[in-house]
Amino acid sequence: MQAITVQDREAGARGLALVELPRPHAAENDVIVQVHAAGFTPGELDWPGTWTDRAGRDRTPSVPGHELSGIVSELGYGTTGLSVGQRVYGLTDWARNGTLAQYTAVEARNLAPLPADVDHVTAAALPISGLTAWQALFDHARLRTGQSVLVHGAAGGVGSIAVQLAREAGAQVIATGRADDRDTALALGAHAFVDLQAQKLEDLGDVDVVLDVIGGDILKRSTALVRPGGTLVTIAEPVSVHPHQARAVFFVVEPDRVRLSDLAQRVRDGRLKPIIGDVRPLTEAIAAFTPDKRTPGKTIIRIADN
Repeated sequence: MQAITVQDREAGARGLALVELPRPHAAENDVIVQVHAAGFTPGELDWPGTWTDRAGRDRTPSVPGHELSGIVSELGYGTTGLSVGQRVYGLTDWARNGTLAQYTAVEARNLAPLPADVDHVTAAALPISGLTAWQALFDHARLRTGQSVLVHGAAGGVGSIAVQLAREAGAQVIATGRADDRDTALALGAHAFVDLQAQKLEDLGDVDVVLDVIGGDILKRSTALVRPGGTLVTIAEPVSVHPHQARAVFFVVEPDRVRLSDLAQRVRDGRLKPIIGDVRPLTEAIAAFTPDKRTPGKTIIRIADN
C-alpha cells in the first residue's frame, strides 16, 4: 500500500516521504480500515508519539495523521460492534501508525459508524476538531446557556466547530482571527469578531470562558479576560500564567465513540458544518504540511475516490 512516512525528527516536514508499505494486520480488538479520507495536524511532527511508542522505543518510520473516514476491511480477534464493509470514522492512537495511508489499524473503540449521507471528506474533518471543541467547551469549561465565550482561531478546524457548538448552546460568542476571517466567523454564528492584528484583546472586557488554540502571547493576554469563576481552556501549551480566581485547563483530546456519533448526527441535521479549506490527494500530502498559502479550515487528504 502507499503511505506517507517520516523518519528524521530533525528534518521535520522535509523528512516526509511517499513510500510503499505492507498492509497492516488487525491485532486483538483492532480493525483495519481502508482509508478514504484523512486529516492531519501540521504540528504533530513535534509530538513525542510520532517518534516513539508508549514504552519510549523508536518507532520510525512512522505514518502521520490521526483522523480518518473509510471502510472496515478486516476485524481483529475479539472485536465487537463493527463489521467488515461498514462505513466508519474516528481518531487513531497517537503512538501508532496513522491515517496518511491506504490502510491503517485502529482500536475499534476509537471509531464510530458513519451514516451513508455523510461523505468521507466531511467526516475526516470532524474527529480531532469536533471532539476537541466539545470537550473544551462542555467537559472542561462547563459552558452554559447565557454565558459568554471567546473563541480564538475561529476560522480554523477547532475554532470553527467551537463557534457553532457554543452558539447552539445559547452562549454569547466572540470570535477572533485575522481580518479575512471575519465573514467566516460571523457566518458560523459568532455574535462579534475581533481582529487580532488590528484590535486589542484587552478592550473586550470579561468573559466566562476562553478557548485558546494559539498559545504564546495570546494565551498569556487572554488570562486577564476570564472573570472570577470562569475558565480558560487551551490545547496549545500548559498554562504558565493563571487567571485570577478562575480555572485554567490544558488538555489533549480523547477518543469518544458516543460523541463522534453525536457529531455525525449534527452534520446530518445541518446543525454543524466543518470548514474544509483544501482537499488534496495522497501524492500531495507532503506539500500540504507546508502550504504556500493560508487556507481557513481543515486540510483533508483524499485517499480513495469512492
